[in-house]
Amino acid sequence: MFTYDMSKAGNESLYHYLYQCIRKDILSKRLEADSRLPSKRSLAQNLGVSVVTVENAYAQLLVEGYIYSLPKKGFYIAQIQAPAQATRFNTKPSKPSHKYTTNDEPENLDPKYIADFASNAADIESFPFSTWAKITREILCERQADLLRVSPSEGVFELRRAIAHMLLEFRNIRVAPSQIVIGAGTDILYGLLLQLLGFDKCYAIEDPGYSKISKLYSQYNVDFCYIPVQAQCFVAELEKSNADVVHLSPSHHFPTGKVMPIAERYRLLSWATASPKRYIIEDDYDSEFRMSGRPIPALQNIDVLDKVIYLNTFSKTLTSTIRLSYMVLPKSLAQKFHEELSFYSCTVSNLDQYAMARFMEGGFYETHINRARNLYRTKRDALLTAIQKSKLCKYTTIYEEDAGLHFILGVDTDLSDVEFCKKAEARGVHIRALSEYYFEAEPSLHKFIVNYSSVDKTSMPQAVEVLSSIVG
Repeated sequence: MFTYDMSKAGNESLYHYLYQCIRKDILSKRLEADSRLPSKRSLAQNLGVSVVTVENAYAQLLVEGYIYSLPKKGFYIAQIQAPAQATRFNTKPSKPSHKYTTNDEPENLDPKYIADFASNAADIESFPFSTWAKITREILCERQADLLRVSPSEGVFELRRAIAHMLLEFRNIRVAPSQIVIGAGTDILYGLLLQLLGFDKCYAIEDPGYSKISKLYSQYNVDFCYIPVQAQCFVAELEKSNADVVHLSPSHHFPTGKVMPIAERYRLLSWATASPKRYIIEDDYDSEFRMSGRPIPALQNIDVLDKVIYLNTFSKTLTSTIRLSYMVLPKSLAQKFHEELSFYSCTVSNLDQYAMARFMEGGFYETHINRARNLYRTKRDALLTAIQKSKLCKYTTIYEEDAGLHFILGVDTDLSDVEFCKKAEARGVHIRALSEYYFEAEPSLHKFIVNYSSVDKTSMPQAVEVLSSIVG
């Protein structure tokens, strides 16, 4: 039986402390792979905690892939192989040859819809207008000289310092401000990365995934390939390709909402360390809005050989009209960026950068995220309740409702995905099928992506009735 001193949890929640203890024993091989964990009730009695505490700890370990469950048998330790420590590679920097420009249009909500489940825009009412306005006025009055001064290509130091502090506090990612580059949207950052990593590389994209990424690679005339996410072993498929760089969202895959298991993450890092040309672009999509348990740790957390490029944006947490994203470069690439790409101007205005820095340093961003998470959880619950109370419930299955600001709605229908979406749109509900996001892999049919962040709660029952009328 496990013996952990739960009194050492301190200010930390008991379930998270227990999760950390078990995870540490799994990674250190103290707990052998495929060995059975104690039942939740017996472990709770042994440690003097509630069964709920053990349930939550097991749930977090399960979703991250440290353990697996067998029906009516219990929980077992997963097989995890950490990558071997490899020597660092010295590579000669390649010269950038193309300049990147793009039109990055903000997303507009179409007022004709009862509910737009295809939009992933933030809730307008969640934006902290009064706080943002107050901070903006202060910046305009106090930092006039700084506002008219050209900022470094990587962005103003105050914002990069605030981001580094936030990553340490909330994602346990320890980086220096010099590794952070600010850009007006992730599209801009992708363009810089292509120049930084080289146009001679082959880039891998998740299938299903963002179509915008493949369009960007096509515009730059670089080789790219698709790796099926639904494959039993993502890395095995990656190894069959000739890819040098892979773009993925391991903590919350879009659009399926799935989490990459920890064992697969270690295999992925091992793949990256096998060649000096290989890198992983980690898009930490929607990580702030996991609705149950702790946020899933970033892949960058376990990267000890500087192979992970971390990407995130404030457009989802604040509003899509504030184009403010950032990437964290490995130290070697950060140095290369400063040497070769520092002639570019930062694409974000100084006013937005200084305002965001003060918003974060004053604790307003953390408060905003907590409020927004509660708001979106309330919206999600209202939508799920509306589905459960309607006849739609008989024809549907909900997947990944805790993953972020969307879930997958499986529908038992004879209609094709295209027909279902067209009928819904004709009746005022905009929805997109999961199959639309596949490129080459066999698509999952009769599953639909339900983004609820911008949908008014009062319109949800009517939208559900529309969908019910289509399947019923």
